[in-house]
Amino acid sequence: MAKSGIYGGIMKHSRALIGAGAAAAVATWWFTDSAPYPYSQRWLLDLPLPFLTLKRLDHVLQAREGERILEIGPGTGLQSLHVAPQLGPNGQLDIVDIQPEMLDHVGRRAKEQGVDNIVPNCADAHELPFANGSFDAAYLVTALGEIPDPARTLAELRRALKPFGRLVVGEFFDRHQIRPSSLISLAEGAGLRVARLYGPPFAYYAVLRPIGA
Repeated sequence: MAKSGIYGGIMKHSRALIGAGAAAAVATWWFTDSAPYPYSQRWLLDLPLPFLTLKRLDHVLQAREGERILEIGPGTGLQSLHVAPQLGPNGQLDIVDIQPEMLDHVGRRAKEQGVDNIVPNCADAHELPFANGSFDAAYLVTALGEIPDPARTLAELRRALKPFGRLVVGEFFDRHQIRPSSLISLAEGAGLRVARLYGPPFAYYAVLRPIGA
């Protein structure tokens, strides 16, 4: 067999293996998906999701130096470690998770990377431990649908946001996804409005603002 034929066969086989590996990862994610996301499956949280990229998060969140921002459900810190440095030494990123293992994991990664403005809070998203109007912005990426009562959480986020604050919700298609139409209805009940939607319905970012802002 010619070298080109051998090489082509190897490449075809490699692509098949990669495709099979990706399919297996998706199947594992779909069939074992639970809420809250278990720490034992944390490696899946670092896999990039189509359309819910860090670049797009930057575009919709527009984090600014000196701001105080809240993240619900940080997972292993994929977004946390990207957003926190943008806030500078005078800014702060508060992260909330009900699983202390996740918070500890983010803390270790932050220390390794020299990020020192992330503050962990082990709390229930239904009852946020913050005063009214504490945050310039807040965000949740693939987290809102995993919360038992998303309406209550949205109301809590509205309370914790400043009057002209902004909230970003990122949702990816799985068994827990909040569909765009449902988010619009939930937001209105919590005193929020969906100002913009980015991306297709199966993988979107939504920007929410307090009603009247």
